[in-house]
Amino acid sequence: MAEGRKKGGLLDVEKQFAFYGAYHSAPMNVLIHVLFVWPIFFTALLALAFTPPLFPLSSSSSSFSPLAFNGALLVALVYAGFYVRLDPRAGSLAALLCLLCWIASAFLAARLGPRRGLLVALASQIFCWTCQFIGHGVFEGRAPALLTNLAQAFLMAPFFVLLEVLMKFGYEPHPGFKTAVRAEIAAEIEAWRASKQANEALLS
Repeated sequence: MAEGRKKGGLLDVEKQFAFYGAYHSAPMNVLIHVLFVWPIFFTALLALAFTPPLFPLSSSSSSFSPLAFNGALLVALVYAGFYVRLDPRAGSLAALLCLLCWIASAFLAARLGPRRGLLVALASQIFCWTCQFIGHGVFEGRAPALLTNLAQAFLMAPFFVLLEVLMKFGYEPHPGFKTAVRAEIAAEIEAWRASKQANEALLS
């Protein structure tokens, strides 16, 4: 564990990734999340693109502006800022992806219009979430993290699937990160299995 880094809390990238990894250790489940987490984020922004501007230019203006400062941009900025604080290097890439998702979703919303745009967002959300639940139920054999930690499921998941990919190419937020999180993940999974076996023994 690198000296001087922030420990504990939401900004502890090692602790948070270890929690994430304990729920995503099966390779197929990891692949499913890599494929579908960012589309969930993108289509959430697509739905939010139809929210009214937070700072309307005039009270009488009702025309749709794809790049308005509305709920979609607010969410993108919150996510982007949080990821940069979590890890400045990988977080900057994640922040760029957040802003690109906002721009792309805004223009897609303008092209589709509210009715079709919301239908596309809803269908995509249902499909992507279904795939993730299948990943947990069939391949992981463990309930998703959202049942334990909503912040992990909705706020951190896009960053951590990106970090999962970057780590395949040798990236680490700090020296010794991989070794530390692998040990923490193994310990967490072992504790979960022991608890599961104990509960099954009580029920038998």
